Amino acid sequence: MPIETIYRDSGCEWIDVEAPTAEDMKYLHERYEINNLLLEDTLDPNHLPKYEEDGNVKFFLLRESTELERKNLNTISDISTKIGIFLLDNTIITVHRMKALSISETKKELSLHQEVCSPGKIALKIALVIMKSFDDESLSLFETMDNIENEIFLKNTNHTNQIRRLYKLKRKSGLNSRVLTVSTDAIDKFKLLNLPDSEFVDLKDKHKDVVADFDHLNIQITNLISMFLALSDQKANQVMKVLAIYSVYFLPITFIAGLYGMNFDNMPELHTKQGYFYTLGVMGLIVIITFIYARRKQW
Repeated sequence: MPIETIYRDSGCEWIDVEAPTAEDMKYLHERYEINNLLLEDTLDPNHLPKYEEDGNVKFFLLRESTELERKNLNTISDISTKIGIFLLDNTIITVHRMKALSISETKKELSLHQEVCSPGKIALKIALVIMKSFDDESLSLFETMDNIENEIFLKNTNHTNQIRRLYKLKRKSGLNSRVLTVSTDAIDKFKLLNLPDSEFVDLKDKHKDVVADFDHLNIQITNLISMFLALSDQKANQVMKVLAIYSVYFLPITFIAGLYGMNFDNMPELHTKQGYFYTLGVMGLIVIITFIYARRKQW
């Protein structure tokens, strides 16, 4: 996608670069004298959020939560995408590999309000939308967790599928927490942009709220996994308990049946006319006594 000028007035220019090519990087380096090492950081899909200064260039590398559904949740690029923000004197340059909600939302807001913005103000607006993307993701994960919890305790569903969903939920929440924790230093550096204290504090508060939400979510998911495993163990114990009780019923009568199944002539009641029925009666009496005993013991 070609380099696009999104916003321009007498004191500010916003240039956006989506899916930059080698020629785009060369142009940015030569035209704005941006260090190649900083430009290369915007190409690394797994680079962590950070802040750097190089001469008159302030560089923020932030990560925005994405709605892409990845099968493997191993790296932070599976749940987020990078937004590189270069701040020069009167210019802000944003570089990103794919379409970003923070760029489109900020662009829409500037066009609707027609307000005069500085590069720092635009960067702040982008950061606020990025924090909102994580806030929306936390709400989505909370809703998913509630649905899984209802299925576990109120419905009889596939336990194998539930544990997989819980594991995936835990991975997504953990990766989001990692991104937000590492972003703390970069968010703090927005104070260097000479923004009003109220606007900077608003960004800080938003970041703290989202971090707290994901910390709470991680704890809730961990507790839910523990409760799920405990419930599964309890159900398995109930099955074993039933089998054990039935084995208690049949153990003595199986012993009697085995004893009278021996091939000996001289056995008690063997030649008695009613011996067969006496033996069945004793077996039935043993079952009844065992049942009464189990009921009194509340087994």
